[in-house]
Amino acid sequence: MPDDKPKSNFVHLHVHSHYSMLDGMGNIPDLVKKAKDDGQIALALTDHGVMHGAIEFYETCKKEGIKPLVGIETYIAQRTMKDKQPRVDANSYHLVLLAKNYLGYQNLMKITSIAHLEGYYYKPRIDKRRLKKYSEGIIALSACVQGEIPRKALEGIEKGRKAVREYLEIFPKDDFYLEVQHHPNTVPEQKKANENIFKLAKEFGLKVVATNDTHYVNSDDNIAHDALLCLQTGKLVSDENRLKIVDDDYSLIPTTQMEKNFADHLEVITNTLEVAEKCNLEIELGKFKFPEFPLPVGETYETYLRKLIDERLPKVVDKITPEMKERIDYEFKVIKDKKYLGYFLIVQDFFHFAKVKKIPTNTRGSAAGCFISYALGITGKQLNPLDYNLPFERFLNPYRPSAPDIDADIADSGRDEIIKYVSEKYGKDHVAQIITYGTMAARMAVRDVGRVLGMTYSEVDVIAKMIPPLKTTLKQALETVYELKNLYDSDINVKKCIDIARRLEGVVRHASVHAAGVVIAPGEITDYSPVMMDTKGGRLITQYEMHTVGEDGIGLIKMDFLGLANLSIIQNVIKIVKKTREIEVILDEIPLDDKKTFELLSRGETIGVFQLESEGMRKNIKELRPTTIHDIMAMVALYRPGPMAFIPEYIKRKHNPSLIRYVDPRMEKFLDKSLGLIVYQDDVLSIALELAGYNWEEVDKFRKAIGKKIKKEMTAQKEKFFKQIIERGMAESAAQELWEQIETFAGYGFNKAHAASYGLVAYQTAYLKANFPPEYMSALMTSNKNDLDKIALEIEECKRMGIGVLPPDINESFVDFGVVKNTGNVRFGLSAIKNVGVGVSEEIVEERKRSGNFISLLDFITRLDGKVINKKTMESLAMAGALDEFAERNRLLANMERILAYASAGQKNRDAGKISLFGEAEEKKQTLELEDTALADKKQRLSWERELLGMYISEHPLSEILPILTPHQQKKIVEIVAENENEYVRIAGVITNIQEIITRRTNQKMAFIKIEDQTKNIETLIFPKIYAEYSAIIQPDNAIVAEGFVSNKDGELKLLVEGIWSASDKNIPPFSKRAKRKNGGWESTKSEYRNPKQNGENPNIEIRNKEVKKTETITITLPKNADKKILSEIKEILTTHPGENPVIIRLPKNGEDYKEMKIKNRLNISPVVKRKIIEVVGKENVKVND
Repeated sequence: MPDDKPKSNFVHLHVHSHYSMLDGMGNIPDLVKKAKDDGQIALALTDHGVMHGAIEFYETCKKEGIKPLVGIETYIAQRTMKDKQPRVDANSYHLVLLAKNYLGYQNLMKITSIAHLEGYYYKPRIDKRRLKKYSEGIIALSACVQGEIPRKALEGIEKGRKAVREYLEIFPKDDFYLEVQHHPNTVPEQKKANENIFKLAKEFGLKVVATNDTHYVNSDDNIAHDALLCLQTGKLVSDENRLKIVDDDYSLIPTTQMEKNFADHLEVITNTLEVAEKCNLEIELGKFKFPEFPLPVGETYETYLRKLIDERLPKVVDKITPEMKERIDYEFKVIKDKKYLGYFLIVQDFFHFAKVKKIPTNTRGSAAGCFISYALGITGKQLNPLDYNLPFERFLNPYRPSAPDIDADIADSGRDEIIKYVSEKYGKDHVAQIITYGTMAARMAVRDVGRVLGMTYSEVDVIAKMIPPLKTTLKQALETVYELKNLYDSDINVKKCIDIARRLEGVVRHASVHAAGVVIAPGEITDYSPVMMDTKGGRLITQYEMHTVGEDGIGLIKMDFLGLANLSIIQNVIKIVKKTREIEVILDEIPLDDKKTFELLSRGETIGVFQLESEGMRKNIKELRPTTIHDIMAMVALYRPGPMAFIPEYIKRKHNPSLIRYVDPRMEKFLDKSLGLIVYQDDVLSIALELAGYNWEEVDKFRKAIGKKIKKEMTAQKEKFFKQIIERGMAESAAQELWEQIETFAGYGFNKAHAASYGLVAYQTAYLKANFPPEYMSALMTSNKNDLDKIALEIEECKRMGIGVLPPDINESFVDFGVVKNTGNVRFGLSAIKNVGVGVSEEIVEERKRSGNFISLLDFITRLDGKVINKKTMESLAMAGALDEFAERNRLLANMERILAYASAGQKNRDAGKISLFGEAEEKKQTLELEDTALADKKQRLSWERELLGMYISEHPLSEILPILTPHQQKKIVEIVAENENEYVRIAGVITNIQEIITRRTNQKMAFIKIEDQTKNIETLIFPKIYAEYSAIIQPDNAIVAEGFVSNKDGELKLLVEGIWSASDKNIPPFSKRAKRKNGGWESTKSEYRNPKQNGENPNIEIRNKEVKKTETITITLPKNADKKILSEIKEILTTHPGENPVIIRLPKNGEDYKEMKIKNRLNISPVVKRKIIEVVGKENVKVND
């Protein structure tokens, strides 16, 4: 703002940003800029009940040269904040609070924290008693008509007077202002409320200020803000009876408009300047505030850290060399000079706790380059930085202004235990996890806006799926996606949706908990950051996000505790091996040259191996045939954009060392382990240091310049690099070659210490898989138990490894996947059974541990109580096969009432104390006779298995035809993943569903067909030419072989078929790999071939289910002797074959009558589905009518 621009005589004191989630819309930079452009000398931020944006706002205002007025609009409880009676305490009063100084700012943090932690009831509320306690240093405004004073005054002026008196007992008269607003169209009582305010001000000698209750930046944001309010309240824009403020201007309106609104009381404009002048808040930012580490008596940080290094170093190295001592002395001096001794004590302490508790840990980033971290046990025993040539200066150097950052990976099963330890050591009110915010990205904004505009899901889905994912803005999408721009220009509803969504892009939508961040404060956390509770309960979180709480913000020490599933898998494998083989695996002592491990890697058998399990990585690691951990480190570092181009060359050099060359002989010193190639960020830095004469201060700048690819900085660095490297003896042509490699590498390079840390974990998981296969696969499947696709893939991997995967068994299964000690097979856990769950499973396993295996059904039901022995659990255990050793499944189900009655009677006797001293012996003589019944056939058993476990385990319905399918399965369907997009693959399976599409433009037939193999199903797209030629074999239940390109458009994997054959065809040609499709997915086809789910929006297609008329209705008559088994089978068919055909179920009543019931589920009546139903109820009980 030019210095000569006239200053405004008004300041906005009541302003909501988008941190007033789903209520405010303006982002902070835009609000501050507009206030500055209007000549305002200050601006307030008063979000609803939170201070999320306070520091961002403070810094932005300071940068723009206007005064920040940090505040909140808090909620005042009608009674006390402990009162939470429905309807009585649901509504609270508003009150605007502004910090005059740092004490006031601290009190604001206390107020909002208490409101969230103690007073939350619909809103975060504070009561007047607590408000008074923390009122010092705060200016209060009476707020909008939802404030207590205006609201009470509207009920009666005497009530208003009473409210004023109460607030004047809390705040000094000079720091309490009454507030008026101008919203004549949306707040009918505003005029009367203002009159009351002026009257009370005169009576009590109070000053009045004008505010606008700002909720967005510009006047024309009102339509988008209205949509945001609908999103918050769950209403449609078209709804009449809803919160609606669109008819008044709630923007950051200019001073001139405020003066017009209050022309009769201009003092309310200038009084805002008085408030601004009273507020002079200064917040210290960018300075660390370390907590005190508790020291033993007589120790200092320096002596105690030295003591710990001296004690622990001999435990991790066989011999302490002069090089080690020199490195420690150098690092210690840097750490001490930069005042980070306390930081290292804090970090080593929780890593040591994890070690004692046997919780696996690892570090990310550059921490592994610190020898002191190694000596203290922060980094792994097998990660000596001297062995891997890891520089300390990449982690911390004398020139580096930023603090060290030791990011911890922790077994996710032990993460909460470590956070609990830290909380108890430093105080629960000193430690909190960190908040993070979810903002509206382009797709989400379109979906949200479309919903409140009343558009159908499918309409919105069409628009959203045209927007490229991952950081694409709507502006970019309109510029690059022709189909979207065409729709935008031609459809007024689409245009409206996108226009509103563009204004909401980037607006904060919700808050959640950061995956890793934890802060430790020197004192009570609320002296430094406001806090709240995680909405999912139980976790204290900061109201400030990660950057605000850390080094560049308020300066709290921030720890990254990232839960890593692979470390939990390692932990679990070690436990299982101890039980099954009585071997104690000490992870830090496994050999790093294990033959089995490198053989497994060389075969590419790395499914489930950390960092190495993707298909591309499996291919590369197989070609590489690694022999050292350095090879694994290199692959971890190279397998990413940019460096990936060097992988073929690395593999060539690995197998032919004569190809290893160095641009300059001096580079062998640091590139020998990477075969002469630039593999890590550190290699680039070493070139600058060793060959171009940079120091570490210059190298840090060099690293940032090439990493960010800022053209101006890159040019300057190139000139400096060339000048200095040529001066030190390198030929210009060699320097040019080197610079080109660095440019290719820039921005994607992996930190060497990070690669070493992750490479070691990759080796450890490979070692465990190679040496303890069933234990490893069991732990892996337990980790992925909620992801059926991964489980299916891992079952296939077990089969390939010769490990049997068995259904649950009451005497062999544990809670989760486990290893059968005698056979080495893997058993499904009891908790995997639907309706059983973890609690029941634990009861069964604990009882088995206490008293041994269950010897009979009678033994089982008498040793466990009603938590386990109930109808739901018992039926599920029986149907899943867990009770097979006691009785046949159908027999158990048929006798279930008798079993439960017996168990109940026995329990009652035990509860009543009627069993004699020798009752136990007497009980064993008792018998439980089960009536005979027909056995469940294989089809029924498999159906139950899939229903209760989510997949087929013992056998697959396709097992009889697998011999003709498997020879053609270049890929099993479960192996097709997003990484395979645009690749050419071949599958083999059975057609389970067909949807024909008739293109109205050309009247050609094409089809979407679903193909299922023994692992999964996938939708395939058959275009007209192929469909016309091969329609004879594209029939329900046919076993076929199909190949084509993989599409992953919109995150939905499909196969675009290029060739199709009957599986029984003797002349199927061998599979021939094709190059990746450049523009894969059906987006490259004509728009008339869109997904049939979008048919309602595409006039060019017509859907036909093969051999089915949409008007057909299927009537299923249940036999009079129908049992639960039949009902279950019908239910499964209905849920697994959805379609368009209505279904009527005829239920038997007393006598000869039937009750007809039209159900909600609609069915796809293909021949295969019809046949399945006939098999269940009989041909005479199935009718299909028009």
